[in-house]
Amino acid sequence: MKKILIVDDEEKVRKLVEVTLSVGELEILHASTGDEALEIVRGEKPDVILLDIMMPGKLDGYDVCKLLKGDPDTKDIYIIMLTAKGQQVDKEKGLAMGADDYFIKPFSPMELMDKIDNIIT
Repeated sequence: MKKILIVDDEEKVRKLVEVTLSVGELEILHASTGDEALEIVRGEKPDVILLDIMMPGKLDGYDVCKLLKGDPDTKDIYIIMLTAKGQQVDKEKGLAMGADDYFIKPFSPMELMDKIDNIIT
C-alpha cells in the first residue's frame, strides 16, 4: 500500500486533503510540524509528502524539503509543496530546495488527486 504524508499545522487542512485522497488504496500519515514530519519520514518512508511551508517550530517546509532531498535515504521521496505562499519567488524557492511540485492553497482537489495518481501508479 502506498503511503502519503500530509504535513500541515492546521488539522482542518490535513483532514480536507485526507478526504480528497481517500478514494484509493492509500495509507495517510499526518504531521503538524517539521520535526514531526522528519521523524515520520524516517520511520515510515512515505511515497509522497504534501508539505506546507509555514509551520510552528524550528523547521519550516523549506527546511524539511532541503533536509529530505539532501539525505540519500529520503532524496527520492516525491515532495509536493502545498501552501498558501503563492508568489513566484516562493515557488522558485520551494523548487530550489528540491520540491518536485508546488500547489497553492486553495487547491483543486481533482488536480491534486490526478497528480497523486500519476506519481504512485
